[in-house]
Amino acid sequence: MSRVGKKPILIPSCVTVSIEQNTVKVKGPKGELTQTFTPRVSMALGQEEEGPVVNVSVADEQDKTSRAQWGTVRAIIQHMVKGVHEGFVRQLEINGVGYRANMQGKDLLLNVGFSHDVPVVVPAGIEASVEGNVITLKGADKQLLGEVAANLRKIRKPEPYKGKGIKYAGEVVRRKAGKAQKAEK
Repeated sequence: MSRVGKKPILIPSCVTVSIEQNTVKVKGPKGELTQTFTPRVSMALGQEEEGPVVNVSVADEQDKTSRAQWGTVRAIIQHMVKGVHEGFVRQLEINGVGYRANMQGKDLLLNVGFSHDVPVVVPAGIEASVEGNVITLKGADKQLLGEVAANLRKIRKPEPYKGKGIKYAGEVVRRKAGKAQKAEK
């Protein structure tokens, strides 16, 4: 039995959820998201004291594949509801001498140590902004936001000797001692 899957998902008053067979549509002030799930897991709208809820269940709790999908589907729907209600934010920091990012319309232009600037097209549904050496990404779709942030970080990963590169805000880059410090020991 899935502990995560059993919990009902509370729907805020400004969010509407519609379920058609295996497709869930969530609409709110920050946008609209649609996701199709496996037929092993069923979703149903319900009502509790706190307000309307979405309940996720499986037909056969003994089936290992169904149990594995149960909590995952519930978590994805929860993130969809939170995304259209509050939205998600991801920040990346650029470290390095001469490393910088600029906005070019709605897209990013990165100067991160290559002989050329790297243009990055920001997909629809994601807002990007640059302030100093911090890139802020905002959006309703958590999966898309994480994918865009990972692709930005992949352009120039932080290196372990000087820490130059693009890293997530709050990420700790494990540093290595250089050649000079190693010889002194």
